[in-house]
Amino acid sequence: MLVELLQQYSLAVAFLMDISIGDPRRFPHPVKLIGLCARRLENVMRIIFPRRLKVAGVIFNLSVVIPVYAATYLLVFTATSISPLFGVLTEIIIIFTTLSIKSLLIAGFDVIKPLKNGQIERARLALQEIVSRDASNLDQNQIMKGVLETTAENSSDGIIAPLFFAALGGAPLAMAYKAINTLDSMVGYKTEKYKDFGWFSARLDDVANFIPARITGLLIFLASIISFGYPLLCLRAMRRDSQKGPSPNAGVPICGFAGALNIQLGGPSRSKDGSLIEIPFVSGER
Repeated sequence: MLVELLQQYSLAVAFLMDISIGDPRRFPHPVKLIGLCARRLENVMRIIFPRRLKVAGVIFNLSVVIPVYAATYLLVFTATSISPLFGVLTEIIIIFTTLSIKSLLIAGFDVIKPLKNGQIERARLALQEIVSRDASNLDQNQIMKGVLETTAENSSDGIIAPLFFAALGGAPLAMAYKAINTLDSMVGYKTEKYKDFGWFSARLDDVANFIPARITGLLIFLASIISFGYPLLCLRAMRRDSQKGPSPNAGVPICGFAGALNIQLGGPSRSKDGSLIEIPFVSGER
């Protein structure tokens, strides 16, 4: 009876665990292990394929994503073979590690709190920890925009997408998604270093996030109705501006936030390596 209940509500249990516990600092997080292994594999791929970086990028990505899926499947299968209860608990814990609800909120408040206290340099440093852009010269308004934009984008990547893939294929598929998303955040850039090596990781992440991003946009629209925001502006901003940015998916929740809150987000900024990031202004203004 208990096993059946946990199986039926495994996503809800994992969701509540993440809200309550978040990412324990001393917990050996699997995403960090994926990132560590991927960085070492990247160096190997560049040595083996020094002049065929696009091919290297495909092999690199699949050499991480497929083993992550297989290892997670084997872990859950083995745990279930030992005990059905142990198996479902293992699945719940793995799904829990793919979510970033509490950590996303904490990261946002770590920026907003010093900003409210006039500690702008501290706010810049906190923002730099969660965005890929250069935050060293941002003013108060730009910092707040950065927080809202990364919160909007990560509401899809860190919450909705893992739950979506967990619902489709359980812990193995949710963890495979996290591998895809992690590789994109590591190498999915259009810089000289990664434009060839990271192209496949970037495209695969675009495909994986296509549906979750739009589910997130729908949820933002519904939330704007419940919270008496601007639902019509939310829909208008997503329809008008969501495909103007460099990503076919990130613009959906960002534009949704902009419309729902009736504010302006986006605009040009610079990445940590100094390259210009062109993000069109998206506005909720009537």
